[in-house]
Amino acid sequence: MSRYVAMFERLGHEAALGAFTILGNPDLKSSAALLDALVVGGADMIEVGIPFSDPVADGPVIQAAALHALNAGVRVADCFDLISGFRARHPDVPVGILTYANIVVARAGFMRDAAEAGADSLLIADVPALEAKPFVLQMEQAGIEPVLIAAANTSDSTLARIAAMSKGYTYCVSRPGITGTHADGRFDSRLVHRLCGLGAPPQVFGFGISKVEHVRAAISAGAKGVICGSAIVESVALGEDVTQLIRSLKAATRERLAAAMN
Repeated sequence: MSRYVAMFERLGHEAALGAFTILGNPDLKSSAALLDALVVGGADMIEVGIPFSDPVADGPVIQAAALHALNAGVRVADCFDLISGFRARHPDVPVGILTYANIVVARAGFMRDAAEAGADSLLIADVPALEAKPFVLQMEQAGIEPVLIAAANTSDSTLARIAAMSKGYTYCVSRPGITGTHADGRFDSRLVHRLCGLGAPPQVFGFGISKVEHVRAAISAGAKGVICGSAIVESVALGEDVTQLIRSLKAATRERLAAAMN
């Protein structure tokens, strides 16, 4: 059983909280401690970014964190070391990598190395579903679960392709454009229903998840979880205690469970 399947089964009516951070930011030691803090705060699953010079899906907060890590000398091998250390400390917490095609293609054996480090899934943000199949085959051969992105305006034929290739969970974007806290998302229940009808893995909303009300709206739309990223990275940059943010968002994911028990 994959860690994602085990996690969703354990949570039942409770929605999953995913927490995203850029590996190596602000430095390798602090990054390892942050990963632990996210779990302590209540994150059910972790999504990590590998620093890249041109992260086209990411807003200024995550771009700045990636640039900081790159300027500090953080490389892909360091990121795999951080994942490996996290896996040793947290054997049951799912870990997904979000990165870009250049990073994957430039490193021979990327999928194998990711799997050996303990990563569970891989989302290549700039590879559309139409071009994803070769990457998906490599992931499956290495034992990595492919995660693809779906949006409210995705065509039915493309959604069917996404549903057929995705494992672990389906990443649903709440709005067009880049990541960040600059605009609220729109949590489309029709997207969730369409994906469910196609047999896609659990739907998890990302992009713009930074407040309790965002979590509630995503869950009300039928999502099985949410991923918070920019708000976490921004908290790190400001030197704030990130566990407070995680605890508040996690508490909102439990409201559906409380309602189901009443």
